[in-house]
Order: sequence, then structure tokens, then C-alpha cells
Amino acid sequence: MTTPSAAALATTLRTHLAGTLRASDVGIVVVLGGWVHRSRDLGGQVFLDLRDRGGVVQCSFNPQWTAAETIAAAAAIGIESVVMIEGTVAPRPAEMLNPEMATGAIEVRATAIRVVGPAVTPALPVAPIKDGKLPAEELRLRHRILDLRRDELQRALVLRHRLMQTTRQYLSAQGYLELETPILTKPTPEGARDFLVPSRMHAGEFYALPQSPQIYKQLFMCAGFDRYFQIARCFRDEDLRADRQLEFTQIDIEASFIGREDIITLAEGLIQSLWAEAGVAVETPFPRMSYADAMERYGCDRPDLRYGLEIEDLTARFAQSESAIIQSALRAGGRVRGIRVPGGAGWSRKQVDELEAIAKGAGIGGLIRLKGTGSALEGPLAKFLSAEAQSALSLREGELLLAVAAHDRVASPALDRVRQECAARLGLADPTARRFLWVLDFPMFDQDPESGALAAVHHPFTAPNAEDRQARPDAPATWRALAYDCVLNGTELGGGSIRTSDPTVQSRMFSLLGIGDAAEQERRFGFLLEGLRAGAPPHGGIAFGFDRIAMLLAGASSLRDVIAFPKTTAARALFEGAPSAVPADDLSELHIRTVDA
Repeated sequence: MTTPSAAALATTLRTHLAGTLRASDVGIVVVLGGWVHRSRDLGGQVFLDLRDRGGVVQCSFNPQWTAAETIAAAAAIGIESVVMIEGTVAPRPAEMLNPEMATGAIEVRATAIRVVGPAVTPALPVAPIKDGKLPAEELRLRHRILDLRRDELQRALVLRHRLMQTTRQYLSAQGYLELETPILTKPTPEGARDFLVPSRMHAGEFYALPQSPQIYKQLFMCAGFDRYFQIARCFRDEDLRADRQLEFTQIDIEASFIGREDIITLAEGLIQSLWAEAGVAVETPFPRMSYADAMERYGCDRPDLRYGLEIEDLTARFAQSESAIIQSALRAGGRVRGIRVPGGAGWSRKQVDELEAIAKGAGIGGLIRLKGTGSALEGPLAKFLSAEAQSALSLREGELLLAVAAHDRVASPALDRVRQECAARLGLADPTARRFLWVLDFPMFDQDPESGALAAVHHPFTAPNAEDRQARPDAPATWRALAYDCVLNGTELGGGSIRTSDPTVQSRMFSLLGIGDAAEQERRFGFLLEGLRAGAPPHGGIAFGFDRIAMLLAGASSLRDVIAFPKTTAARALFEGAPSAVPADDLSELHIRTVDA
């Protein structure tokens, strides 16, 4: 991106950003404004490090060029106070050069200083801490303004800005129009709870904050705006974790007269541009994998390809096992699947017990453990395997086999978690590696094993694979969706699909999902069906989690480090005290009253 010139950044109050001064500026008189980052009083001589958005510069107050009263005033100023400083840029003495600072070759020899924003003693340190250990996150979120002054967060939010502008430039160059969609919307089922907003003017009626602009961007396609994008604010009332917030930002894209390959090509180009903005080269095209293959080999639909530890089907090798547990699982329609862990045979029983606890947390009864010792297998179930079956397993010396006997819907997530933990213990996930992947051919529906009810894997507006629908019209649980997810190192970056553009097919999808009769569908989705009936082109799109991309490119460990004012995991904004109680009179205007739980 283009860097603003010094002239562009100048105002009537200051001439330069402090952190942008360099040796080429030596000799010029400057007026700076910023925060006192550090202060050092050496007895008759004072050094202040002045910080602004551009960085930090040293300002020296010395009797050779500074009046005594000005030196005294500088010495009395507290940390984090906002000051204006006038002086001349000069080279630092050779013994004071600081190669770790961008401004380390120069200083500002101050002749005047004025406090314009006195500060109380800060509750948090803003200057780097010697041991690098930050205060507790809750304390930092309570004093978010101070925390946002830290260099790491400043750089992260500046990067976020650059990524936004890169997104706009790339998509605009591809002919996409940045169009806005409503924030006050109609409640729709998109997989999470809506935030509801009561209407003052229409008693008992509610708006919803959008979980995504999905329906609106499809309506844009019906209206003829054949290439749309938006850096959209979205809201979901769900539990939080490091990579989830109640309100978030996504790069939302939709286009008409396109197929899956068009969206994938566009998306890969966008990712290349975003990573390039962060100084990282990305090669395209990305490899591809079917959903079925990903689940079979890795146990999840967003596999981390930086390491192997692939899941194997071991059912045939355990088919004749005398273990009642294994035989019971096989009779119930399950399989035996597992991973081989090189060197894992040397792990202690406690270490393997910890892996089993992780697997049990995913819903299985326990792990099958077998160690390769060179001659025979060791483990609780080894005695239930014939010599032939043990030989067929071909465990190398030092290998640990961790397997699960269960139905895939239970075994896959358990093995996925075990696989990730084993890779972490062995240090297999290279933090510098970038393994992008497209996961394709998702199932159209999830089917409840007890009731048989169907639920959309993505959302109700995804188009089913036409070949599947024609070949098996009465078996929708077997249909694949025209959906695709983009994955990086085990993290989903974004996902999308080709949409259902035929109103008759869309109505059938609603019916399969149990969304009422025709009248109920019209009540809930009439505005979408009306748009499709008005003539809808074939269309599709994708949405990327912008916060997540910014987090990855900033090298942050949490979304809260790339969002200016985030919520805690308890869904609270500590710095402002939200959510908060509302006076009864205000609730009355909204036709609402609270009741005790």
C-alpha cells in the first residue's frame, strides 16, 4: 500500500509523526505531538521517549539547547501524558545509537514542551516489560485504551486496516461492487441464535442482527448486480473462545453466472493478495480434497496437512479379535480405525492415559493401545489378537498404535483430537509452513441417527449436487452439496457454495429441513422466494473470516488481539461495562418487562 508523505500527515498543530523521523531529516525544526513513553532524569538533563502512531523517538532536554525551566517542566511530566514538543532533529552521539529503534540514529533536541493531555498513573504498563510477561487479559480488557497503545496491538490494527484496503482494491479490480446490506433484519435460521432487537413502533415484533448477509447478497444477484462484496459485520449469539466473537467481520462475496471453479480462482487470488500485503508469498492453485477423504484420513473437515499421522482403517485386522468390546462395536456398525505414532511406544502410561482422556472427551469409551517392541506387540488388547493379526498390523519398533472401535461419527472427532495432540507433543506442526487446502463435496445434510431428521451442513440456501438429486431423488441424506471450504493448517479460513436459484428446488430444501408447509415458508422466507421467482441467475459465493485472517497474519493467538474492542469469553465488554441493565421506563417504551429467572 502507498505510505502517506510527511506533508500529508502534517497538521496545523504538528509537522511530523515522531516515529517516522530518520537521518535524512537531520537539521529540520519539528513540532511533534504524542504520549510520553519513557522518562529518564539524569540530573540536569532529561530524556523523553515520545510515542505516536508512527513509533517512538528520543527527545533530549539539555542545557546546551534547552532552557532550565523547560528541562524542569519535562522532568515533572508523568508517563502517558500527551505533550507537544518543538525541537531540531539531530544525529545521536555515537555512544547513544540504538539499532533496535527505527529512529535510533537520531534524536530531537527539544527547545519547548507543553502538556496538552495530563495523565493519571496508568493502570497498565504500555512500554515493553523486561520479562515480556503481560498483565492478566481481563485487566488489559478492562483498561483497553491503555492496552491499545501497546506496539503489538497498534501494529495488528494497522495491518488489519491494510488488509481491508487490499481486499477492496483486489475485488474492485475484478469488477465487484461494494454494496451494503441491512443491520436490522428478519430472523432466519443460519445455525446459531439470533440477537433480537425489539421494535418500539411495532409492539411485540423484533428485528434480528444479521448472522451473515446471505439472503441479501442473493437478492442482489436477482436484482442484476452480478458481482457483489462487502466487509460485513455479523452477529451470532453463541459461546465464545479464542477464535470466536459475538460480533465479527467477514469478507462476503457473491457473483452470478459462475461455477465453483470461478469462485475458487477468485478466492485464491484474494488470499495471495492478502498474504502478500503481510509480506508472505503464497503459491496457487491450492490442493483439493473431498470431504469424505478428509474425514476418512484425518477425522475432520479442516485437516492440518503440515504432518502425517493419517488415520487407517484397521477393521479387517481386528475382525477376528476375541475382545468383546471390539466385537460389540463391529456388530453395531462401527469400525476399528487408528493412527500410528512414531516413537510413541516410549511414552509413559500416564502420557497415554492423557491421550485417552482427550479421546473420551470427544465421546468414545476408550482407546485401543498397542506398542511395537520389535518382537511382539504390547498392550492390554494384544492378548486378544492372533499372531497372524499382530503380524498384519506391521507395527514398527517404537511405534504406538492408538485406535478406536466405534461408529465413524464418534470415532472421527476422537481420533482428530488425538492426532492433533500427538503432533503437538512430537513438534510436527512447523509454525512457518502454510498448507492451504480446498475441501469439496460436503454432504448436503446431517441426519439425526435416531429421528432421521435432516439438518443443513452449511445453510438452507446451498444447492445440492444435481447428479445426486437426479440419481437418488428419494435419498436426500446421500446428496452432496455444491459447497467448498478453504483451510489453512487446520483452520477454516472461509467457506461458500453455489446457491439454489430455482424457487421450486429451494422450497423442497426447506421442506426436507422441516421448515413448515408452503404458508410457513412464505412467512419466513417469502422475500427470498419472491426474488427467485422474479428470475434468478445461477449464482454462488464465499465468505472469509476477516478477523481470523488478520489474527493469523499478525501472528496473534486470539481474535481479541486484532479487534479493537472485543468481548471476553463471558461475552462482556469490560472497558465499558456492557451488557448492562436498562431502566424500566426504557423497557416499557419497547413493550418489554423483565421477569426473575
